[in-house]
Amino acid sequence: MGVFVFLPLVLPLTAWPVARLAERRLHPRTATRLLAVVAGVSAVCSTLCLGLLMIVGTAQLPGNPLPDGWSDPGVRAALPYDEFAGRAAIPALIAVLVSCGRVVWRRLRVRRGAAGALVGLRARSVAVLPDPVPYAYALPGRRGRGRVVVSTGMLGGLGPPERRALFAHERAHVRGRHHRHLLTVHLAACAHPFLRPLRTAVNYTTERWADEEAAAEVGSRRVVARAIGSAALLRPRPTVGALPALTGAGPVPRRVEALLGPAPVGRAWPSVFTTAGLAAWGAAFGVTASALSSANSAVTLFRVLRAAAAPM
Repeated sequence: MGVFVFLPLVLPLTAWPVARLAERRLHPRTATRLLAVVAGVSAVCSTLCLGLLMIVGTAQLPGNPLPDGWSDPGVRAALPYDEFAGRAAIPALIAVLVSCGRVVWRRLRVRRGAAGALVGLRARSVAVLPDPVPYAYALPGRRGRGRVVVSTGMLGGLGPPERRALFAHERAHVRGRHHRHLLTVHLAACAHPFLRPLRTAVNYTTERWADEEAAAEVGSRRVVARAIGSAALLRPRPTVGALPALTGAGPVPRRVEALLGPAPVGRAWPSVFTTAGLAAWGAAFGVTASALSSANSAVTLFRVLRAAAAPM
């Protein structure tokens, strides 16, 4: 196993360059998917690494329920710096599980509260709530059957063209199931602090993805930019901040500036001869190395523990 068990804890650093470059140089759809995959795989590998370290560290504690053979010197020899790393991984893994559990619980609570506000309304793709507080968001549903929720306060502050842009933006969130990408990067950021830049980047690229979809649907990038600015000035309430929304995450001036410029090129993968391409390939290499080192460490530790627990 050797030092390879520690690589998944360090390799997420390779994702930092691609986070900033992807949100600026890649198509928002490509950037969102790339960063979500990088964050998800890196988080799983680093958590698996902590689990392997915890197994060895727990086996050293007196009174543990694990087989006696797991605490033999031969098992500890498979892990460098076992005295420190094994025991330090125990509180680290507990902190990861608690943080991820809080994120999931918080999002479930927000979705249930948002769904509860729609009780009694007809099951349509768009739900208009008689509320003077301006807000609009995409409520995810099963099998992609989400709903667009908007208040009368928001509709009253927008003109007809901006309303069409708002509905197109929220429908793009539903079609693209952006809540899954957002949940992935938020959990990844809880699993490893080095992945937090990817969470920030995906918060922005999902909104840009919906902006471009809305611009294509209404046929005017300027109308969508005007709708974003107008909706941001109306200050939607923050209680639905965990759900995709027109005025959600991402600096509004940057989104408006991007819409006032030319449409991004929808290339699936950047060329390796570009700055964004080098960063993307570097992140892909880091993720692959992390996955391989995690698999190697898991298989090696399994064999060591199996041999240690086998009767003599």
